[in-house]
Amino acid sequence: MKVSEAVTLLEGQYFIGEEKADREVASACGADLMSDVMAFVKDRVLLLTGLVNPQVIRTAELLDIHAIIFVRGKVPGRDMIEMAEDADIILAGTKHPMFISCGKLFEAGLRTGGTRAI
Repeated sequence: MKVSEAVTLLEGQYFIGEEKADREVASACGADLMSDVMAFVKDRVLLLTGLVNPQVIRTAELLDIHAIIFVRGKVPGRDMIEMAEDADIILAGTKHPMFISCGKLFEAGLRTGGTRAI
């Protein structure tokens, strides 16, 4: 699935990186705890989170995650947007809660992805 398809499906909006939204993702991770995200470790993952702080961008950089969708209407601050721009990470948001967002992506076929070796 392309990031653009996920954002459209979730009736989302972009904060930065819309021009790169043709990137493919193979799986999604929905979490507000970045330690859970680190345990998930997959290739080409789309991160869904309601956590809006710079640690989200740092975690995404560390795990080579190139797209984040904020759920529950959360909006990243200017500092996060600048960090994401520097790290080449797409930021988008949706008004839907985490459960509904993950369900919509699962229903649309975003189910599996290869595990990355640690």
